[in-house]
Amino acid sequence: IAEFTTLPGSRFPLESASDADVGANSQLSYTLSPSEHFGLDLQRSEEYRESLFLVLRKALDRETMPVHRLVVTASDGGRPSLTGTMEVVISVLDVNDNAPQFNQSVYKVQLPESAAEGTLVARVNATDPDVGSNGEMTFTASNIFPPKGLNLFILNPKTGEIRLMGALDFEDIRSYEIQIEATDKGTPPLSGHCKVMVEVLDVNDNAPEVWVTSLSVPVPEDAAVGTVVALLSVSDRDSGANGRVRCAVWPAAPFGLVATFAGSYSLTTSLALVLTKSLDRETMPVHRLVVTASDGGRPSLTGTMEVVISVLDANDNAPQFNQSVYKVKVLEGSELGSLLIKLNATDLDEGINSDIMYL
Repeated sequence: IAEFTTLPGSRFPLESASDADVGANSQLSYTLSPSEHFGLDLQRSEEYRESLFLVLRKALDRETMPVHRLVVTASDGGRPSLTGTMEVVISVLDVNDNAPQFNQSVYKVQLPESAAEGTLVARVNATDPDVGSNGEMTFTASNIFPPKGLNLFILNPKTGEIRLMGALDFEDIRSYEIQIEATDKGTPPLSGHCKVMVEVLDVNDNAPEVWVTSLSVPVPEDAAVGTVVALLSVSDRDSGANGRVRCAVWPAAPFGLVATFAGSYSLTTSLALVLTKSLDRETMPVHRLVVTASDGGRPSLTGTMEVVISVLDANDNAPQFNQSVYKVKVLEGSELGSLLIKLNATDLDEGINSDIMYL
């Protein structure tokens, strides 16, 4: 008997019993073992032989009870009464009345962005209590958001395995949502749904970047401590510790870095100028500094850039004669305007600071 589609009130003929006695000793009555689904109906007629029917009282559910075993007892009217029994075995035929059900409505998965192609992302599982083709199912990805995920994930329609088929990038897309549908092969087919949430975890795969937003050069060699030479900006596309950046400058003197606010630094003349005359155009007219930005990842990644700073001359050098004392012998009677000696002085400064007048 088919489940559900066979309506209550349906009748199924049974073979009635026979009794070789006569009279009251052959008058038969029937009883059925307790059942909430079935009952008996006996029809008697003077013209026809009695007919016994099994009557369906309540719709059947194969998933609840696939087989019903009933005992029909026939009793005669003798004293004492004699009985005979028969067993009725009812197999319930499956109807596609159950949709596939996933064991989770939402699957949450975390994947590092460095996950290799072919990595198992998730395995969804659905069950269908029906049997045969009514219980066989296939899995399909009904929707993936954002659409870029269509080329990243592949779903096995038989096993429900989802595998990674491309490269993830946390800095591009941080999460994907995959809608999965399980459809059975019944007529008509029924389906169930679940959602797979894929969270992409950051990996320290981006080195910090440093660039100059403002540069004030050349720098006077007599610049005071704390003079701002350049403004720098740093950034790292990673997140968390992988995106936290620290900056350093080499050599550490006579310039230093001062953090102004997140992601920004000032390159200034340092305290070394007070201790020594480090900024000296005559000694080093051009400084080549290397700014290094390091993130907090493990392992740490670094980015570097070079800052070239020229030093502007200050009039900090007095003219120097090549001799401190010149001795000259002059013949008496020398004519007025005669050349006695040629003096020479030099100045290490440049430009007008090195122009020399003799008085």
